[in-house]
Amino acid sequence: MNRFSKYCREIYYGMSPRALRAQYLFLALDLLIISYFVLTTFLAPHEWIVIVDMTIGVVLVIDFLCRLAAQHDRGAFLVEPMTIVDFVVIASLFVPALIGNFAFLRLVRSLRLMRSYIVARQLRKHLRFFAKNEDVLFSALNLLVFIFVVTATVYEFQVGVNDSINNYVDALYFTITTLTTTGFGDVILVGSTGRLLAVVIMIVGVALFLRLIQTIFRPRKVKYECTDCGLTRHDLDAVHCKHCGRQLHIRTQGLPG
Repeated sequence: MNRFSKYCREIYYGMSPRALRAQYLFLALDLLIISYFVLTTFLAPHEWIVIVDMTIGVVLVIDFLCRLAAQHDRGAFLVEPMTIVDFVVIASLFVPALIGNFAFLRLVRSLRLMRSYIVARQLRKHLRFFAKNEDVLFSALNLLVFIFVVTATVYEFQVGVNDSINNYVDALYFTITTLTTTGFGDVILVGSTGRLLAVVIMIVGVALFLRLIQTIFRPRKVKYECTDCGLTRHDLDAVHCKHCGRQLHIRTQGLPG
């Protein structure tokens, strides 16, 4: 068991060529699974989807057990938020196939999108493009995760009780028109739950959307290399380098940070 734990620790957290190859493989697998969950949300339940879901569930169980074996403090690992999300997602992949209930499948498995943040951190570590544009990418990721999780929630709570929501595309259409403040009014949510959900989309979604626009056109950091320590990213209103304290001369437009 100790040998297996050491092997898992090296594969998941090591920096050897073998470990890096394995981590790239895990990264590709995560991207593939997340893409599959997003794409199949637009499809009606089919038998082949159940088979693929259970296959993915088996893969995720194996991955989870290996990550558990790699931990020094397994108790702390089991109560981490991402671990609990993994539990819920894995259960959502097996339970519907066993009891024939697809009602919560789209909503629960959309939580797998939360793993996108771990994937993004790994991409930032391995790829210069992600490290260079992390502010914009994380703002876009926040918005995309919010859109798909909320869309799944809208679909589950409104389909069957709302004549305007007949499929996942209707729910996605409502979410997009609401958070962009377009609001055509052809699709609305009904009931107290629907109205509360619309309020959440308007407040949180619009804030995330505006944050993405702000990040694209006015990033939180400015590129300016400190002549002493070489730090290249500073706050927009920085007067001194946070790393070495040298006084900076960053050209700005006089806007507050």
